[in-house]
Amino acid sequence: MKKSIWVSLMLVLISSIVLSACGSSDKKDNAGAGKANTGAEASNDKAADDKAANETPSKPVDIGFFAPQGKAPLEDNDYTKFVEQKFNVKIKWDLAPTDALVDRRQLLLASGDYPEVFLEGKFTNSDLMTYGKQGVLIPLNNLIDKYAPNLKAMMDKKPYLKEAMTAPDGNIYGIPRFNECYHCTFSQKYWINKEWLDKLGLSVPTTTDELYNVLKAFKTKDPNGNGKADEIPLTGAPNKYVWNGNIDAYLMNAFIYNDNDKYLTVTDGKIDFAANKPQWKEGLVYLHKLYSDGLIDKASFTQNDQAVGQLGNREGDEIVGSITTALLSYLVNTYDDKITRHKHWVIVPPLKGPEGVQLAGMWQGFGEFAMTITNKASEEQQIAAIKIADYAFSEEGALLSEYGVKEGIGWKKAEADEKNIDGKPAKYSFANLTPVDPNVVRNDSWSLLGPKDLSKDFRDLFATAQDPLTGAGYEKRLADATAAFAPYAPKEFYPASAFVRPEDTDTIAQLATSIKDYVQSNMAQFIIGDKNIDKDWDAYVKGFDGLNLPQYIQIYQSALEKK
Repeated sequence: MKKSIWVSLMLVLISSIVLSACGSSDKKDNAGAGKANTGAEASNDKAADDKAANETPSKPVDIGFFAPQGKAPLEDNDYTKFVEQKFNVKIKWDLAPTDALVDRRQLLLASGDYPEVFLEGKFTNSDLMTYGKQGVLIPLNNLIDKYAPNLKAMMDKKPYLKEAMTAPDGNIYGIPRFNECYHCTFSQKYWINKEWLDKLGLSVPTTTDELYNVLKAFKTKDPNGNGKADEIPLTGAPNKYVWNGNIDAYLMNAFIYNDNDKYLTVTDGKIDFAANKPQWKEGLVYLHKLYSDGLIDKASFTQNDQAVGQLGNREGDEIVGSITTALLSYLVNTYDDKITRHKHWVIVPPLKGPEGVQLAGMWQGFGEFAMTITNKASEEQQIAAIKIADYAFSEEGALLSEYGVKEGIGWKKAEADEKNIDGKPAKYSFANLTPVDPNVVRNDSWSLLGPKDLSKDFRDLFATAQDPLTGAGYEKRLADATAAFAPYAPKEFYPASAFVRPEDTDTIAQLATSIKDYVQSNMAQFIIGDKNIDKDWDAYVKGFDGLNLPQYIQIYQSALEKK
């Protein structure tokens, strides 16, 4: 009996030692703090992390998603059902009207009763920093490292994406919809009527002097041949109506870099202001010369997009010779193949100015972040959310998320002879899809909802019509136009996604509004002639002293340096 008791005690002791050893080797350091792992423990941890990254929970994970209300219920959406099954989750939707999305988001955050995930939250950089600092939004760095290989690969491939996502404190609080549209990077464009050029025996202008001569000929030599002096050599519109329709958006870049927004230049990492420089003055002198000689449409400073379209699409004789805008379709119908007027319009690459300046206005980045994860999310919910986001950064996930889960409805595999935007074999196509009832709202994708890969690399997988002068080939036309501007990109420029410190948000909003209004109102007065450039220039420059221009520059400098 004593021997039996002694053996039992020994077994209990041995078991407890074994269990203790196993428990010790299984412990994880979630925050990265504390004692460093040994090589064996690190190996075990990595294996466990890899296993966790590929596993899905046995029981569906309930998770709340905030998103805009669409025309069809998201709970019945085919892609919703697809990701719920693929990632073993059950999504509870908290929906808000699209035009009240940010207001609803702010109410939820203020109340403390917010969901685990904002799938489409429209967070600005300052929002991320504010709520990240408060602990409402959790850092995503570790989740991305462990569970988001596709997003991580994209960040490595596109360094500016990683830079734009990383807050000054080193954390990533939001994931954007990464969109590299064909006409967005260089959108400060200029289009000209090639039929008029040909009739007058002129070439597409390459310098500011050549452009003046072309516009003068358009005005005086009756290129539309109707015997009337009804030609408008150059038209445009305010940027709020027509994308980069303001005439200085393109033309000023022959004198000094004009970003058409903040009026910032960057040289060796140092920010400066363009709109008070002598080169800006020279640009205004040139624009005033065009206007005073009747070469710029007087309505360019006030007309809206409808007025522009009426000018370009009017029946009878064509009266417009050129226009500043990102998209030619503002002026003439580019989609209806029965209407051919647009076919003789061509892009004009950046002009060279009198001092040799030849730049293209450039935009790169994103204005807001779609997805964030809040501190309401459990570890399971965090992992599920990041996996759903990461899937949309894979080729398959981006395809199904944006265009639908059913092949043949929103997309199909390309035929052998179909080419992409660059004339190379395409992988996917939108041609000859299964007809759908136009009266039924499609509900098979998340379309422009949530983070995903819409990079140029992804877009290049799709077939497009190879004739850029057809309606189906308009996207290629825009891509070709963008390619003509790429060689003239500035060496440095202020990134659209730079993080302004939360404490500077209100200040910069006020400064940016007052400074932009001041620049634009004075520009119009100088061009039209209400102000004399020689006499009033110094007073104009002095006026920036009362607008706190040094503080304006310093705030953006700090944002650029992530201080």
